Amino acid sequence: MPTRTARTAWNGTLEKGSGQVELTSSGVGTYEVSFPKRAAEDAGGTTSPEELIAAAHSSCYAMQLSALIGEAGGTPQSLDVRADVSLGPDKPGFKLTGIALTVRAEVDGLDADGFARAAQAAKESCPVSKALTGVAITLDAALE
Repeated sequence: MPTRTARTAWNGTLEKGSGQVELTSSGVGTYEVSFPKRAAEDAGGTTSPEELIAAAHSSCYAMQLSALIGEAGGTPQSLDVRADVSLGPDKPGFKLTGIALTVRAEVDGLDADGFARAAQAAKESCPVSKALTGVAITLDAALE
């Protein structure tokens, strides 16, 4: 399996500095980051490590859930997965305080119980979930 790379160039102090994170492997973009905007309610056009983790987790979970639905005999028609990643204080600094996964799905060939089992198994087995075992991860999964 390949290794993927991202790169960040940072200038200045934590409080007054800023940087750019580049998705190097894919080349799809370079995004602004800054701590004041990371800690603010309004991101103001910048991304953050938490948003990037949310993107990684929601996409990884969707792929894993799709695979497990298929293994259970179902066919996913659509999966809408959201990951909300929270940041809070720690000593020293900060830590991820929780991740809330929410999935709404249209699935053929599985009942609600079968879907719930696949959804829970995907939460436990997607590689990003495994990497984030030090963070509480909740799941709200339902068929539409």
